[in-house]
Amino acid sequence: MIAILYLDKSVMTLYISAVMLVMLLLLFVLFTVVNYKRKQLISLKENQLKESEHQNQLLQKELEKQKLIERERERISHDMHDDLGAGISALKLQAEFLKQKADDGDLISDINELLKTSEEMNLSMREMLWSLNSGNDTLGSFVDYAKMYAFNFLKKTNIELIIEVEGIVSETIITTEQRRNLFLCLKESLNNAYKHSQSNELKLSFIQKNNEFMMKISDNGIGLNETNSEGNGLRNMKRRMQEQNGHCEVTTENGTHLFFSIVL
Repeated sequence: MIAILYLDKSVMTLYISAVMLVMLLLLFVLFTVVNYKRKQLISLKENQLKESEHQNQLLQKELEKQKLIERERERISHDMHDDLGAGISALKLQAEFLKQKADDGDLISDINELLKTSEEMNLSMREMLWSLNSGNDTLGSFVDYAKMYAFNFLKKTNIELIIEVEGIVSETIITTEQRRNLFLCLKESLNNAYKHSQSNELKLSFIQKNNEFMMKISDNGIGLNETNSEGNGLRNMKRRMQEQNGHCEVTTENGTHLFFSIVL
């Protein structure tokens, strides 16, 4: 009887020892896995930190690059204003002086052409200066300049200009490329309306809906047909909008309607 009890105790001891050994083994495995995962997490965080620092360095370099570009734009703008602008003004003054002294009709006609050319150069220079000036990279600046240009372009024509502004947040940022391409599309549209539409009314609309900006030019003229649409620069306007990830649409019902939209 005593031997049986002793045997049972030995078996129990072995069983308990085996269980404890398994538990210790499980604890060791668990500790090893947790420690491995902890090291992996630390390594991942270190890599993320290095990547973040790298991205910050790239961002700083890009910001410095943009600042250099803006300073160069400003320098070119000032140089053009001071040198080229002064030269054009001097040319106009000399032409006016020669015109006062001229008696020959052909000579006066040539001088008038010279004055016209100098004025066109002056306007082109102003457009370039406006385009280069980073201080104009806002939606309010673009809308104001576009309205002024349209008014000056059409004031000597028989076309009445109607302007509509809806939801424009003046401080909204617009990139230089977006601003430039939209303005060139506006110039082309106004030129087409003047040359081909035979209209007496043109409506220029500027609409902002959240981060989407829309510009619409509508006239009440004869519209466009497939024969002259390519010659009117519509392909160029569509290309300009595509380059800015924007959209250009043309309809010719009751006149010509040009619709431009971009995401700011």
